Amino acid sequence: HQASTHISLEEQLAIFLYICVTGLPIRHIGERFQRSNDMISMYFHKMVNLFASEPLYSRYISFASSTIGMHPKIMNNFRFWPYFKDAISTIDGSHIPAFPPQHDRAVYHNRKGFMS
Repeated sequence: HQASTHISLEEQLAIFLYICVTGLPIRHIGERFQRSNDMISMYFHKMVNLFASEPLYSRYISFASSTIGMHPKIMNNFRFWPYFKDAISTIDGSHIPAFPPQHDRAVYHNRKGFMS
């Protein structure tokens, strides 16, 4: 592990995104970036606080208008509604990996080439 306590903003962002995307534990991230677990944790929380700060949050984060409403396919389907009834928005363009039953896989195949 590197001894320096200061890392570039680019690496801080890379650590943050890597944790968010992979969901791996801190120790795995520390090995990947060759940093101590304490440093990984510190810079991850620093980035969380940055993204939640008023100047950044109010300028770049917005929620869907309540006038848009829920898609009828979700609202009228008892299989989906219990899970999405309290949703207030989505992350546009996000792809969350899915593992559907074999007979439904074609429906879940996205333009990125994997199932989401």
